[in-house]
Amino acid sequence: MATRIDRLARPKPNLLKFPDRRSVYWLDELPAQSSNSSSTAFDLTPRWSKLAESKKLSAHFEDNRRSPEWKVSGAALKARPSDRVCALALPRMPAAGWQPDRPLLPTLSVAVRTAKANARICQLARPRKICTAMTQLCSSSEISLSVPSLAKLSPRTHLLATPKQDHPQYYPDRPVSWPVAKSALEAVASERLQVLATPRLRKPLFEGFDPYRVSSAARAATASPRLQELALPPARRCRRR
Repeated sequence: MATRIDRLARPKPNLLKFPDRRSVYWLDELPAQSSNSSSTAFDLTPRWSKLAESKKLSAHFEDNRRSPEWKVSGAALKARPSDRVCALALPRMPAAGWQPDRPLLPTLSVAVRTAKANARICQLARPRKICTAMTQLCSSSEISLSVPSLAKLSPRTHLLATPKQDHPQYYPDRPVSWPVAKSALEAVASERLQVLATPRLRKPLFEGFDPYRVSSAARAATASPRLQELALPPARRCRRR
């Protein structure tokens, strides 16, 4: 029995040695035998011959389309622009007070680069000593160490220096966390509260539940004074500006 390797080692059969083997490119009849056996002669059908012909121009075609290149007329070649055309062709000049942008890094002149500061400029360039007068007062034995008041404030300045107080009706924001009262921690819900806390059972939509139907009791209900009070919007707080 031949093994797998022996079967794979066999050469493939030459299927082209049979002349009567049909091909997908042949027609119903076998093509004529040619003198050259190495090639196959193909015959075109009338349909293929018609499709291979170049497309002819239509009988209604008119060759009157302008060429992309056209000649310049003699009048245009000899034309002279008028003064108005010359004025319009000039570029627009900037306004009278217009100045170009200053460069980011201006070039320094030679005089600026070679300038030398005089004694007065060097004196003005020194930092000012603020505590000089205080040092002199403290070092002097004749003057008391207490600093005298140099200026007196007016009542208006005192009034302006007073920080602005909060509005009497201003309520600060409630803290995020606050201690819970002991009575609230030890409270026990009554039977009525438990009944009210129980969610209402409703039928699903496929069982005939209509979420938009209003009961007759709700349509005939009248709001109590307490409900009207709760329905009022909360009063706006007066915030500090």
